[in-house]
Amino acid sequence: MIREFGTGVGALLRGFRMWKSHTGLLALGLIPAFIAWALLLAALIPLVIWLGPITDWMTPFADGWTAPWQGVLRFGLGAVIVVAALALSAAVFTALTLTIGDPFYQRIWRGIERSLGEEPTGETGFWSTVGEGVRLVVLGILVALLTLLIGFVPVVGGIAASIIGILLNGRLLARELTGRAFDARGLTGYSRSGMLRAGRARVIGFGVATQLCFLVPFGAIVTMPAAVAGSTLLAHDLLRRATPGAPQSVSEPAPPPPPPGHPRA
Repeated sequence: MIREFGTGVGALLRGFRMWKSHTGLLALGLIPAFIAWALLLAALIPLVIWLGPITDWMTPFADGWTAPWQGVLRFGLGAVIVVAALALSAAVFTALTLTIGDPFYQRIWRGIERSLGEEPTGETGFWSTVGEGVRLVVLGILVALLTLLIGFVPVVGGIAASIIGILLNGRLLARELTGRAFDARGLTGYSRSGMLRAGRARVIGFGVATQLCFLVPFGAIVTMPAAVAGSTLLAHDLLRRATPGAPQSVSEPAPPPPPPGHPRA
């Protein structure tokens, strides 16, 4: 289980390594990622600013409590709200970025497929991307609400909410990001879900690592193109795993050919 989780984290790291060998290709994904990040930041800043009044409004029963219990309750509630908001923001960021930058991420995905010796022929389609994005946001809202409810559990609620929220949201992110490779091969939702379940620890490892990178300042912008590349590798791993006798992981993608006149040419 731990080894499989680490393999999923490794898929994202392999995606990051492609910044060196496929710099121009991955750079295409920076602009839509920045736009989505800026929009989400504009929504999160007011939440943080008004967090105090929000927690006061949600806990009128604590107005007469003595210190320090009133402060402890409202601080804990504020922390849970922030955790839930971050869990939702990861889903919204992914859906929004993939929708805004669909042509760019299509090129990244296809470039990685070709570097793995594949020639993708299927099309995911813009409206398919929008539909998957809406689905991801709806599920992200449910995860955020669950996180919020767990946060009210005394003593361990905050820690439990953070861990469960990251795990559930990580799986959602991994499912969404691997969608292009699966959809292009005509796999049904049932087949796709089966492969994701078979490699659950690997899928969660990839999704959790991606979400944690999103939480680093400006990390989401650089991570998103690498996550698209890494998710393509993860999808290939899962596809090969589902084929009897196939190797468990794909090899490192070959770098793109050098331009004419380059010393390597």
